[in-house]
Amino acid sequence: MKTETTKTLSQRTLAIAISLTIFAAPVFAQGVNAPVKTNTKILYHDGPVMRDASDVYLIWYGNWYGNYAQSVVTDLMINIGGTPYFNINTAYTDAVGRGPNGYLFYSGSIQDSYSHGAQLSVLDIQGIIGDQIRSGALPLDGNGIYIVLASADISSPSTGFCSLGAPPHHGTLLFNGATVKYAFLGDPARCPSTAAPYLPFPGPTPNGSFSGDGMANALAAVLSATVTNPTGSGWFDRYGLENSTKCQGVFGPTYPAANGAPANIHIGNRDYLIQQNWVNDRRGRCAMNSSGL
Repeated sequence: MKTETTKTLSQRTLAIAISLTIFAAPVFAQGVNAPVKTNTKILYHDGPVMRDASDVYLIWYGNWYGNYAQSVVTDLMINIGGTPYFNINTAYTDAVGRGPNGYLFYSGSIQDSYSHGAQLSVLDIQGIIGDQIRSGALPLDGNGIYIVLASADISSPSTGFCSLGAPPHHGTLLFNGATVKYAFLGDPARCPSTAAPYLPFPGPTPNGSFSGDGMANALAAVLSATVTNPTGSGWFDRYGLENSTKCQGVFGPTYPAANGAPANIHIGNRDYLIQQNWVNDRRGRCAMNSSGL
């Protein structure tokens, strides 16, 4: 009883603090329950896109001590910007012809040991990010993307995590006048059959880490969705599907990684199995680069 009372008081204090400093405007990845249609173009809806390069901040939430997944995901984050894969997003420009330039800058990571408990609502996720900016641990960066990566003991039903077919959650919050873009990634080891059904569990994955390889795929997808549709009014199709969501579960041709696990792209010094992204040209298709391969 005492624990519940303390938690309730803490939640009320958090709510008051957020109401004073953060206006929450969550943007769920479009079309969580929509049928995936890959025969329609993505349309521009007059909203902002993330222009030029974006800075990415990783917040490792929960218990990641000694977990190799951090290295797998961080290596992808460091190297994915400027690749032919991520350059697909350069075609998604705004009304004046400006948009992502295909580059991302890994701007650092921090650890957060359960500051908002083991079940995270959307408000909790926004609070985690707001707390880190308010404390000075992370800068307030209007061109940044803040990603909360939760360990396997963390649940987040309100983001759709662990629901079959739900793409990674991303959204925005307003902090001191700046629109902050963020995303949430859960550890697929919590629910292997729904969060990463394309990976064998147990079994070999390209980097020998079910958590790391699953989160790497989700990271690539949510970054593409965020830079092209950061506030929910940018690019998506008539079914509400964002570019990466249209290609969810579509990987194309694979090759064996060093350990025999299937992979489809080499980035940096690693092989990964990453879903394709939507090339929004005249034909429109899922591919690993803008040439359609």
